Amino acid sequence: MTTAEQDAAETVGGPGPERTRWAAVAAVAFGTFLVVTAEQLPIGLLTAVGSELSVSEGTAGLMVTVPSLVAAVAAPLVPVLVGSLDRRVLLLALLALMTAANVGTALAPGFAVLVASRVLVGVAVGGFWAVAGGLAVRLAVPAHVPRATAVVFGGVGAANVFGVPIGTLLGEFTGWRIAFTALSALALAVLVALLAVLPPLAAARPVRPALLAAQMRNPAVRVGILATFLLVTGHFAAYTFVAPALRDLSGIDARLVGPLLFGFGVAGMAGNFAAGAALARRAHRTVLVIAIALAAVLPLFPLLGRSPVGGIVLLLVWGLAYGGVSVGLQTWMIRVAPRAVEAASALWVSVFNLSIGLGALVGGLVVDAVSARGVLWLGGACCLAAALAVWTARADQRLG
Repeated sequence: MTTAEQDAAETVGGPGPERTRWAAVAAVAFGTFLVVTAEQLPIGLLTAVGSELSVSEGTAGLMVTVPSLVAAVAAPLVPVLVGSLDRRVLLLALLALMTAANVGTALAPGFAVLVASRVLVGVAVGGFWAVAGGLAVRLAVPAHVPRATAVVFGGVGAANVFGVPIGTLLGEFTGWRIAFTALSALALAVLVALLAVLPPLAAARPVRPALLAAQMRNPAVRVGILATFLLVTGHFAAYTFVAPALRDLSGIDARLVGPLLFGFGVAGMAGNFAAGAALARRAHRTVLVIAIALAAVLPLFPLLGRSPVGGIVLLLVWGLAYGGVSVGLQTWMIRVAPRAVEAASALWVSVFNLSIGLGALVGGLVVDAVSARGVLWLGGACCLAAALAVWTARADQRLG
């Protein structure tokens, strides 16, 4: 942690500093909950949107693809463009943009306007993640940084378990426009919460293009970026098609897939906090165990998941392991780039978002050309490669 970052962390408090710090961490967690929900909510509403706006479901899928790609570009670009702007002001501005973007989606008269509003969502998502992902080092004392990071990333699991399903149900019963109106109200509420509890956060070190490029000269940062690319690509290549895998390989009734994916999300939340506790002691070993677990569970699916019980058990283990990926790799980036946390985080967020889209794309090609089994083997191979990459950084003392 830099001196400026330490000073920023120390000024969070005032009376009851520890309580104030954790209130700020919780507010940032609500922010991550919001941005993930905003990015993924259209998945459950594509049919309704396509029907009303007279576009195919495939075209409506641009509501998900566009913000993911924009977020990948915005993650490194937004910190560069804002320079030394107070990060509290930046986060508030991004949430104001998110609020306006979701209002635009709710009121869109046609699909072109709707996609334009989703571009703004992508800017808000990428910019918010780039800053929020590394805020734990600013808002918590050093000993509590892994736990604070786990709390921040708990918002990701909560969005998958609660935010997206509840938003989808709301859209089904009241209309998709109401769902996005509710999302804009939530964004405004999170903005108010951050305004109330987040302290001033002067930029410890403005992000410049040269600083971004310099991170890639750090071998441990390169390993973290490579591991992120492989793990996220492998996961989404397989997870995008988990429903047909459960149905065709495990013989699970299609009506049970939704509840089982809810269970996957709950297991992921448990994995997030378990990883957060382990990372405080041994970051390298924790990330390595996560990668090995994913490298094992995915290819085991076609072998041991050929019954409903086997499929369910492997799905929950999968969720438990993947739940630690975000907090594990973000902690990795914090540890190996302590003097450039925001720059390293921006690169990480960019690669993470690109890998989501690439994983789904490659997975679709493999499913069409081979089968659901093929995509599970592909996911396992990617995770095994990630484990090997992580293993090469075993001597880095910064990772514990």
